[in-house]
Parts: sequence; C-alpha cells; structure tokens
Amino acid sequence: MTDRVAQLVDELHGLCRDVGRRIQVMEVCGTHTVAIFRTGIRSLLPANLRLVSGPGCPVCVTAQRHIDAALELAGRPGVILATYGDMLRVPGRSGSLERLRATGAQVQVVNSARTALDLARANPQSPVVFLGVGFETTAPATAATVLEADRDGVENFSVLMCHKLVVPAMQALLDAGDVPLDGFLAPGHVSVIIGAQAYQPIVAKHRRPVVVAGFEPEQIMRGLLALVRQVAEGRAAVENVYPGVVTADGNRVALELLRRVFVVADAPWRELGVIPQSGLELAAVYRRFDALQRFELALGEDEGHPLCRCGEVITGKAEPSECPAFATACDPLNPIGPCMVSSEGTCAAWYKYNRVQGPGAQRVPEGQR
Repeated sequence: MTDRVAQLVDELHGLCRDVGRRIQVMEVCGTHTVAIFRTGIRSLLPANLRLVSGPGCPVCVTAQRHIDAALELAGRPGVILATYGDMLRVPGRSGSLERLRATGAQVQVVNSARTALDLARANPQSPVVFLGVGFETTAPATAATVLEADRDGVENFSVLMCHKLVVPAMQALLDAGDVPLDGFLAPGHVSVIIGAQAYQPIVAKHRRPVVVAGFEPEQIMRGLLALVRQVAEGRAAVENVYPGVVTADGNRVALELLRRVFVVADAPWRELGVIPQSGLELAAVYRRFDALQRFELALGEDEGHPLCRCGEVITGKAEPSECPAFATACDPLNPIGPCMVSSEGTCAAWYKYNRVQGPGAQRVPEGQR
C-alpha cells in the first residue's frame, strides 16, 4: 500500500466515523468488483462502509431468453455463432454454447464484432451470427461493424442484439427500493463513452451521489472517499475523479455511432425483468441484420436454475456466500449461473479471492447443471 493510499484510507475512516451509521455503496461495474477484491481494498474499509455489487457485468445481466436464443441459433445446421469467450459457458435451459460446440456446432470465439464480420466474409455460404453482448463500452464497435456490413454488402452477417444501457438499470434499482443505497461508484469504462453527466438524472430524481472512478487502488479509494464525503455533507452530485480518461460529455464519435445504428428500446435483464428504454435494437434501416428477424426466432421466457441466486447478487440483495450453491454445486468448473462464469462476475471474484462456502450447500447432479 502506497503512502497516498494509506492517507486516503485514514481520511475515509475519519469520515465514516463522522457519519456514524452504516453507509452502503454499490460498485456498478464488474471490473471494479474484481479490482476491489484483487487489491485487498475490502480489508481496508471502515466497518460501517459496505460495498455491494451491481448489474455492471454484461454477461451476468444477459437475460436467460437471450442465452436460449443463442443456443437455438448455434444448433441450427450451417449457422456459425460468433461470441466473446465469457459467454461460452453460461448455462441455458438446454446446456451451454461450450457443450453445444463439443457436439459439433460451429461456435467461434471472437475478440470483436469486426472479427465476426471477417468470419462472414470468409464463409459466404454460411450465416454468421454475432452475439452482441455488452454495455455502451462495446456497443459502438457493434454499430461500426453493422455499418461496414451494410456498406460492403455482407448479407450473411447478423447480430443477436443483447446490448444494454447502464443508467436505466441504476434508475430501476433505486425505483424498486429493495436495496438501500447511499450512492454509486460508477463504471469507468462505460463513462468514457457516455460521459459523467449521463448520471445526472439519478442525482436529480433520487438525490444519490454518483462518482466516476478508475480501477487502480488509489483511484478506487478516491472514488469511495468522494462518495462518503458527499454523504457526510448531506449532498448529492455527479463527481468525476477519473478526469484524465472520462469527460463530462463522453466520446461523441461513439455516441453518434449508437444514435445512427441503434434505437433505444425496452430490454429484459436478469432478475430486473424488462426495464423500459434500457436496451439497444437495430434501427429500421439496418433491421435486416437482426438475427431474430432473419431467422424468424421469437424470444422465450426466462427460466434460471432453481438454486442460482445470480439475480439477487447483481442487484445487491445477496452476497455470493449466502447462495446455497456457492463453491459447492456451483464453482468455476461447473457453473450454474453467469456470475460464476464471467471474468467480471461477482461470484467468480468471491470464489477466487474470498471463498466462503454457502449455507445449506448441496451438490447438483451433472445432468441438471
């Protein structure tokens, strides 16, 4: 721990003593969750400051119906499904993409939407579907790829749209009122795109402070200190302690791509249900690249594993150790929920850095996983 981090820790303890009650802050971003565990920040926090994880892991919030749609598409003869690696092992009702690939399905791991488009160019006789998962961080790349496919006439390329918007989910959590929150540590990656002022509606409506922070220990501590200082002073504002990377207005080029290619629409989230105006769909002029439309596929209903509490974990209602399956029926080798699969998943972080076997733990037979 550097001298500067030690000084910030001392200031944080002093402010928390002054507040004199429990302060509950949500770190929205899965990258923050992992960084906080990896660097041991939790062990430095005052006893009355509690961090809870939020819906900032794109893999974790992808609705079950979209996982099942991806499995359906990947199982169709001739279809190549291109996906980020984190999605491979997320379980659906009929298994996972990894297991489907083991039986011969053409499931390809890619590192970008553009790579998926290259697959389509290289395989002109095969339909290639890109599983478009992520928040505003990855959505502009999907938009740019759709524009390129349109320009070059790559008609065997399509996208299963699962992109989501962060701020509506934060609003939905506060509107529900299930978890008392004193403020948000806002995601640095998303904020690069949308800008710090995108969080202003949360402050205006709910009077909760939002602080944008980076991912290094000093940056995280600065963010937590700024949040607690606002709580201690009884005020709420958007504050950016990551100014070298995040601006007030965001990345205008990326935002223009989003506006040009997508329309904002209602979207299903794991546990949170359908949140109004929280997702992205292809605009009418690009709708022919929509995989659901192209394959005439309707989304089904969400149906998760009965033991899995991922939905409660990503909304701050439960910690992984409170799940009966954690570290027993569910572990990184045999996950039953996405929070144990994703590299940004809260359960995966707890398992790696803070493993505690859950209460009432029980094993799940192989065939039911």
